[in-house]
Amino acid sequence: MNGNRLFLDTNIILYLLDGDETLATFLNEKQLYISVITELELLGYSGITKKDEVIIREFLSHCRILQINNSIKEETINIRKKYRTKLPDSIIAATCLYLDLPIVTSDIEFKKIEELMLIHYEK
Repeated sequence: MNGNRLFLDTNIILYLLDGDETLATFLNEKQLYISVITELELLGYSGITKKDEVIIREFLSHCRILQINNSIKEETINIRKKYRTKLPDSIIAATCLYLDLPIVTSDIEFKKIEELMLIHYEK
């Protein structure tokens, strides 16, 4: 694991885009990774404005977005069976494990996935 690389959950990006200075400082100069699920969650929100979409797309252009591959699918299945997590969270967790990166999140559901390296952020 490299301390300069972090995997971000959707809620962290929302906080960051909302102006969270603590997160901005913490994430500065880090290589940021996300799941394609996070991209879909951010851009698929029904209340998103054109201005918000431009801002989100600009942020995403600085992230490495991982698609779902066979290894991630298998890990997703294992996580869902073992921890009974929601499908999007299972895919995000599986992607994070595939990359062997810590996940930055405010979602307490990720705490039950023992294999994850978790950086829990409270706003």
